[in-house]
Amino acid sequence: MDVTLYTVRILMVMRGRKGMAWLFGFCQSIVFVTALRAVLTDATNWGKILGYSAGFATGVISGMWIEERLALGYTHFRIISPRLGAALCDKLRQVGYAVTEVPAHGKDGMVSLLNLSVQRRKTAQVEQIIQAIDPEAFITAEAINSVRRGFWGI
Repeated sequence: MDVTLYTVRILMVMRGRKGMAWLFGFCQSIVFVTALRAVLTDATNWGKILGYSAGFATGVISGMWIEERLALGYTHFRIISPRLGAALCDKLRQVGYAVTEVPAHGKDGMVSLLNLSVQRRKTAQVEQIIQAIDPEAFITAEAINSVRRGFWGI
């Protein structure tokens, strides 16, 4: 539990969620002190030491799993499509996403550069749309720390 709470807390800090970071930090400190006390009362007991170590390692993974399920924050997509940029843009707008299309010049000529920012929980849906229309599109996605204004129709 300690490391699970720690992992989620750090991810909340990275996303600027101060209240959530405080809450997870408070809970983590209670669990940490309790767990550490249990292990240190008998520091020669290898079962306790191995159990704490296994719990620590498992906590990292479970914290990541919980944070993925919460899917807080936003993702910015940058999509480069050599031939199907207009079709991608139309479909993404049709389902409610705000897309900025910029003509660009790539290695082999003209391409469409599409930019859109979405709620993180919508990331998989956007990726499915892109793959269905242009499986050869070059896609980058990155976490956004803050968002101001803009269109968030979905």
